[in-house]
Amino acid sequence: MFDIVSSDAIKEGRATDAYFARTREALEGAGRNPDVVCEVTADQFPTGEFEVFAGAKDAAALLEGRDVDAYALAAGQLFDGGPVLRIEGPYLEFAELETSLLGFLSPASGWATAARQVKSAADDTSVLSFGARHVHPSSTAALERAALVGGLDGFSHVAAGDVLGREAAGTMPHALVICFGRGEQEAAWRAFDEHVPPEVPRVALTDTYSDEVDEALRAVEAVDGLASVRLDTTGSRRGDFRHIVREVRWALDDAGHEEVGIFVSGGLGVEEVRELREHVEGFGVGSAVSNADPVDFALDIVERDGESAAKRGKLSGAKQVYRVGEEHVVRPADEPGPTDGRPLLRPLVEDGEIVRSFDIDEAATRCAGDAERVGFGEA
Repeated sequence: MFDIVSSDAIKEGRATDAYFARTREALEGAGRNPDVVCEVTADQFPTGEFEVFAGAKDAAALLEGRDVDAYALAAGQLFDGGPVLRIEGPYLEFAELETSLLGFLSPASGWATAARQVKSAADDTSVLSFGARHVHPSSTAALERAALVGGLDGFSHVAAGDVLGREAAGTMPHALVICFGRGEQEAAWRAFDEHVPPEVPRVALTDTYSDEVDEALRAVEAVDGLASVRLDTTGSRRGDFRHIVREVRWALDDAGHEEVGIFVSGGLGVEEVRELREHVEGFGVGSAVSNADPVDFALDIVERDGESAAKRGKLSGAKQVYRVGEEHVVRPADEPGPTDGRPLLRPLVEDGEIVRSFDIDEAATRCAGDAERVGFGEA
């Protein structure tokens, strides 16, 4: 019905570039299947520009049941060079999986990195992921997991919540208000309050037809116990959004509604979040995360049958990476690491069995701590 490659095709290696199928034909015909070490890297040497590693859960599921060992950074770990994943085993055990493997890691790491940038800008202010509408529906759970790993506080996509075991967040769109019509905003807000389950926060969208201050004041009078008003003003009508937000805050306070918060959304990026964070209780951020560039990972053979082997421009031999203070250090895997270094490539799959758990909150805590350690996202 939809243009979606099946999970079975991914697991079986059909979700691949054709030249890997040709490679299998050539190697099997020649009677060759060397033991190899392959590494996934973006930058060969540390660059000082950190990104967030994500997608390990799907990568592990892809390799599960294959005669391989794999080592990877932990989800949420920041890196700026060297391998993020190492696979060891007969090449034909996983040759066709390269395309899907990189497809799991590259966008997820890009989304998690962008999410961390946004959350660092927001500081303690809550941020929800609103970007699912910008990606293929089959990718939404991966997007929202990556957003949580990067530090966002929740997301809006219902089916992704089913996959991740999380409740989707969100209240009302402009469509609800428009369905009632101009001048009937109160009817829309009351309908929401009367018919939506009580555990859902009462947040009124207050910029559909008239001035944000006007609709905000009308909303707090129409709905008892309103938690927040949301401003999602279209960019062409926004002007100085920070001034609008501050004006709404002033008007609410002046009318005795200091307890009513302000939630903002609509095309917000890192700088807008940083600028508005002291005036609002929460953000909805979409394209700043969902439209992030994928991390440009590549997978390369670095050893063949126990001997160093790599194409030009790649560093041969298996490697380990270490966190040493604020730095990411790359060393040959068979040499001692820095005395004050912590090795980051840890077992992911052993003899085809997954040996790691993938707790989202644990990954988010790791990401936040590592970001602070290396100064990621500082203005």
